[in-house]
Amino acid sequence: MAQLFPSYANTLIRAGIVGAILGAHGLAAAALIFVRSPYTTGSENAATQPIQFSHAHHVNGLGIDCRYCHTSAEEVAHSNVPPTKTCMNCHSQIWVGSTMLEPVRESYKNDQSIEWKRLHRLADFAYFDHSIHVTKGIGCASCHGRIDHMQAVYQKGTLLMEWCLDCHRAPEKHLRPRDQITNMAWTADQYHDPAQPDKVWSQEELGAKLKSDLNVRSLITCSTCHR
Repeated sequence: MAQLFPSYANTLIRAGIVGAILGAHGLAAAALIFVRSPYTTGSENAATQPIQFSHAHHVNGLGIDCRYCHTSAEEVAHSNVPPTKTCMNCHSQIWVGSTMLEPVRESYKNDQSIEWKRLHRLADFAYFDHSIHVTKGIGCASCHGRIDHMQAVYQKGTLLMEWCLDCHRAPEKHLRPRDQITNMAWTADQYHDPAQPDKVWSQEELGAKLKSDLNVRSLITCSTCHR
């Protein structure tokens, strides 16, 4: 009986099986990379806002504390976007004729909020309390990055669950004294303990101390965020 398949058919079949397996793994890896990319998460991407507000100028240049504008950051679950009146506290006296600030003056005069574009948006099924993180010693820079260097604000972290869990599993890596929450450049070696005036602290040592002092728990159960 004549041979139905050529001698290399088995090799082709084996190569096809191996290719299918590798292709499936490749697609899975590509999907994992894609969902973590800035295109999907929005990280590293700045939005075009109605007004060119520079945090670098106001925070780093002028030294304005985050809480001057974001007044509820330590008090409620959702930190506030400042009302136009906050802007006009200064800009009724300086840059009063600036064309760039005309939308601010119009907003204040007409009592209509400026429609800022939201950058940090968690999924609807994830609960996040801004105040508890601040009062437990998590600095602004831990989540928002060096916003004092940003001409246009962008989302620093991915806001994926794994990003949150990295901190929740080991909060001591990010803790700082509560009076240094808005100090973007703060590091643990700047900490001064009157009981140990000559000690230079590492983040691990200080974080462990603050975790105990502030009663910070490592909460990684589902119900912590999914309620």
